[in-house]
Amino acid sequence: MTVRRLLAVPVLAALLAGCGIRSTEVPTDFGAAPSKVRCSLPEPDVAVQTSRGLPVQVFLVCGSSLVAVDRTVRVPDGTADSQRRVLVAQGLLDQLAATPSAAEKEAGYTTVVRGGTTVGGPHAGDPEDTLRLSSSPGDLTSFALAQVVCTFSDSAAAEGDGSVILGGPGREPLRRYECTDEVRSRPGTTQPPSSAVTGG
Repeated sequence: MTVRRLLAVPVLAALLAGCGIRSTEVPTDFGAAPSKVRCSLPEPDVAVQTSRGLPVQVFLVCGSSLVAVDRTVRVPDGTADSQRRVLVAQGLLDQLAATPSAAEKEAGYTTVVRGGTTVGGPHAGDPEDTLRLSSSPGDLTSFALAQVVCTFSDSAAAEGDGSVILGGPGREPLRRYECTDEVRSRPGTTQPPSSAVTGG
């Protein structure tokens, strides 16, 4: 009986080898580890960021949603509040239109706000918190309008309730816009809620 068992061992080993089964090998190749987590960036150095200007956040497009990233804008000391809002808003627009950094691109961030867009304060008869863009908000794409509204509403350019009054360069009616969770998660299909502004 013992002899039969000893003879069976090499026979079984040969059969296993013939079937391509290698009992001592464990597969370890699961592909290369991802170098970046999508839509995730390292925390900024707050001290360095503050030294470069006023810390702000802008909303860029990542995947199919809006994600806030840190930026800075420069506002001269002693600027009056009314002018400060306009300077902050222009700085935010410039940051939205800027090409994302290499790290942001690698993490999947992009922007659809075009460069050259400017913003000014209210015209005669407008509410004092009005921001007028160089192009009508209605002419912006859904993504671009969502980026602008959500960025402004989360900044010193907004009113106390987080809403923002926007208009174009002409005399078209002003509208008060809000940024919601739905807009941030689905900017391509969900327009920022807005209501007509009747007067100053």
